[in-house]
Amino acid sequence: MSDYRYLYGPVPSRRMGISLGISPIPQGTCNHACIYCQLGRTSHMTNTPEMFFEVEAILGEFISWQKTGKAVDVITIVGEGEPTLYKGLGDLLRGLKALTQIPVAVITNGALLYDPAVCEGLLAADIVLPSVDAADEATYKRINRPHGNLNFHQVVGGLKSFAGNYKGQLWIETMLVKGVNDDDEALWGLKKLMDEIQHDRVYINTPVRPPAESEVEEPSKDRVERAIEILGGIAIDHLVSEGFSSDIEDDFQAVLSIIKRHPMNQFEVKSFLTLRGNPDPEALLERLAASEAVKVVAYKGYHTYRG
Repeated sequence: MSDYRYLYGPVPSRRMGISLGISPIPQGTCNHACIYCQLGRTSHMTNTPEMFFEVEAILGEFISWQKTGKAVDVITIVGEGEPTLYKGLGDLLRGLKALTQIPVAVITNGALLYDPAVCEGLLAADIVLPSVDAADEATYKRINRPHGNLNFHQVVGGLKSFAGNYKGQLWIETMLVKGVNDDDEALWGLKKLMDEIQHDRVYINTPVRPPAESEVEEPSKDRVERAIEILGGIAIDHLVSEGFSSDIEDDFQAVLSIIKRHPMNQFEVKSFLTLRGNPDPEALLERLAASEAVKVVAYKGYHTYRG
């Protein structure tokens, strides 16, 4: 089966099970340049939503995927940039809801939720997962490095307002970075802020994949446990995810299609290939490393492959 342009996976999500990903945003398009981003540095910084792709084209690919008969637990709008920058997000969500009973989730940095048009579209999602990494302007600028037109109080006000009107599940995600937002003062600040936002769950994450900035480090286990204690959240590292999958028959192209949107380390690639019956995963890893279409990043004993 030929590769999709907008769909990828299914891929494992430790929060939601097996996820079919949809990316309505060109690679690197965002209104944040987070120091921990696993996709690397933001290449197109913008705060203006655009119709990057036609909604009908994305829905057409989804209809084609439905014909495969594959089963997934959730459809996730995320991919290669900030999904709320896609001007057709509301129409895309409503179109998907008309085609399937599978829950649709949106992973977002939440920065545009002060925009009524963005909020109106996002209300159609079953699950929204906004990021809350900072409880003050200085930390927000340090960890998320927002577009110049964004300010912390505007972003927080938008998130609070959206959460108060939203009828679906709202799961806050917090990325902890050593020395930036993992001390008690920062954690209690986050706790106070989260208490002001109507939400259903809190997930605590750490930068286990190569971050945009090399100085970014994981907090200690003690700090993560302290965050769980203060925030009342669930550490994503404590959850178990299943393997990646792809409908593409060629192993190299299958891996390439996944890593364009979701980086994989060498162990994930090997596991994926073994499950597909590939007799020589090492040879394919060498091929990936030699490919001009692939970037290999070494980080803490892991070799992570990005498309």
